[in-house]
Amino acid sequence: MKPIDKAHAYFRRARFVLSAPQRRDLPPDTGVEVAVVGRSNVGKSSVLNALCDQHGLARTSRTPGRTQQIVVFDLEGGRRLLDLPGFGYAAVQRELRAHWDEMIPEVLEARQSLAGLLLLADARHPIKREELGLLRWCAEAGLPVLLALNKADKLNREAAHKALRAARTTLKQLGIAVSPLLVSATTHEGIDEVRASLHAWYEEGLADVEDK
Repeated sequence: MKPIDKAHAYFRRARFVLSAPQRRDLPPDTGVEVAVVGRSNVGKSSVLNALCDQHGLARTSRTPGRTQQIVVFDLEGGRRLLDLPGFGYAAVQRELRAHWDEMIPEVLEARQSLAGLLLLADARHPIKREELGLLRWCAEAGLPVLLALNKADKLNREAAHKALRAARTTLKQLGIAVSPLLVSATTHEGIDEVRASLHAWYEEGLADVEDK
């Protein structure tokens, strides 16, 4: 594993703050946040652990849908990561799914400190309807979004790049100006690039806060 860039070292100091069942339970709406979202089986916790270079920061599970609240991680210096509940998992109780469907848009629309969205998708499958819906919403809201195609290590190199080209084609055809990125929480492929993108959002957001 190659060393983490010194400018991004604060990711290693990430710490769990709280789990918020409701938007009102989140920390004060100050500083700069990045939200992480994806389907329940996309490996969100593993990517968060790779991103912060910590094995047990975010709890991983073989059972999709385990993250049932908004999990908040502090990165120091007014920076936070929000781990939003996974979507698209049918086995979750209907009432809980309805709660997530209401809460996630509330967070994305209402949090003034939200600087960007890291959307995780599965590199082995075409981009799904819910993912495209989120990408469209971000475009309309002017919210920066990074689409990371996780589990690239499950594909050989040719298949992985074919999946990347297919995702680019789909997004171009739909007029969504987002550049997808191949990522693997297992091999750390693309993790440096994800970290650099989030760092840029944090830096820009903190600069805006200082100017106000």
